[in-house]
Amino acid sequence: MLVDIYTSKQNYIEDCEICCNPIQLIIHIENNKIVTFEAKSIEQ
Repeated sequence: MLVDIYTSKQNYIEDCEICCNPIQLIIHIENNKIVTFEAKSIEQ
């Protein structure tokens, strides 16, 4: 998975590369470094 380190707050949904189920990604960046990375399964 690629993360854009130039966007400080990111919250988006991406399909899992293995099972194709949606995953919510919440990422916080500070000084071009990932501070927090959270991945949540989205129930269908």
